[in-house]
Amino acid sequence: MQTNFTLAQLADPDVAESETILRKCVHCGFCTATCPTFVTLGDELDSPRGRIYQIKDMLENDKPAPSRVVKHIDRCLSCLSCMTTCPSGVHYMHLVDHARAYIEKTHIRPFADRFLRNLLAGLLPNPSLFRLALAGAWLARPFAPVVGGLFGGRLGAMLKLAPKTLPKPSPVDVPQVFPATGERRARVAMLNGCAQPVLQPQINEATVRLLNRLGVEVVVAQGAGCCGALVHHMGKAEASHHQAAANIRAWMTEHRREALDAVIINASGCGTTVKDYGFMLREDAELAEDAAAVSAMTKDVTEFLAELGLDGATVPDGAPKRVAYHSACSMQHGQKITQQPKSLLSQAGFEVVEVPEAHLCCGSAGTYNIMQPELATKLRDRKVANIRKTAPDIIAAGNIGCITQIASAADVPVIHTVELLDWATGGPRPIGLS
Repeated sequence: MQTNFTLAQLADPDVAESETILRKCVHCGFCTATCPTFVTLGDELDSPRGRIYQIKDMLENDKPAPSRVVKHIDRCLSCLSCMTTCPSGVHYMHLVDHARAYIEKTHIRPFADRFLRNLLAGLLPNPSLFRLALAGAWLARPFAPVVGGLFGGRLGAMLKLAPKTLPKPSPVDVPQVFPATGERRARVAMLNGCAQPVLQPQINEATVRLLNRLGVEVVVAQGAGCCGALVHHMGKAEASHHQAAANIRAWMTEHRREALDAVIINASGCGTTVKDYGFMLREDAELAEDAAAVSAMTKDVTEFLAELGLDGATVPDGAPKRVAYHSACSMQHGQKITQQPKSLLSQAGFEVVEVPEAHLCCGSAGTYNIMQPELATKLRDRKVANIRKTAPDIIAAGNIGCITQIASAADVPVIHTVELLDWATGGPRPIGLS
């Protein structure tokens, strides 16, 4: 694609990077066939190719982002299916991330939109505030028919997604060291996350038990918190870099005290972002080198387990065994992890079945199911209908957002992959199967 940026514009590292990405696009349109919003809406402007043209025009003109462009960029899930399909290597993720940051700087959204986005950006990365907000949602649930239509139906979407009960905070989710059982084979830091410990603390508990059982020491580092993905995808670059910097400092402090073999992530949406820290902070004179080091050592828990080995895993007798594995977009498209989770489940004795249209997003996508509830619901229903075709006993997934989204419509339990692997290696029966 031909571009027309000025030398002054290209002096900005973000613009220079976007120009390089834009020039790789050859307009082939392969991306349109696998884009969930184009498949759903049939609008070229809601396809990756259409968005690329709009981003190019917006950045070249160097003017405040127009509302019509903001609408179509907001509808993008950042599922990155287009990157898996693209034969030209267009790094759409970095391009749309830059576009969102540009929109955040130059576009004034309607007040209700600004309020809700800022509210989510403040609540979700903070477990204490998020827990308080969910308690409020529980109290507001009876009034959902009256207030659910506020904020364009977004308040109703929030209330529907809020759990009916909240688990107690887990003792796992505070800074500490969990020693390996027996001879230590590895030492890792684990990202506890922000929403996950509030919604399903048993996931982190299962991760620690499983890794310890396999001879891995697990460190929950002082100062580590939200990965920054949520605000990053809202275009709030400064906030996301601040959160990333806190994690980088926390993990590198541990690494320098005693070497870490990996940073383990058990929420694939977080993993995609942490693996991109090196790019996000490439211009940070203080942290660029450490950011690249953290990205290089980051692994999804299934990626790490596949390398470590899962000897002796056996599904308990009489347990449900037929598992439909849902590969989160951040897992299969963002991190290109496709076989390891399924192979581990098979090794553990589960019968893993393939889901039709597995490449299409479930509609979760961070806050997408709140900000774009109509589209998200259509994608969720399509995903659940495809899963039902496989007649599974269990749905397995490796991302808390997908688990919450799919569970809101599925008629079988949706369980994190690591919980099933923990169970098969001697851990407790997953809470979701009780």
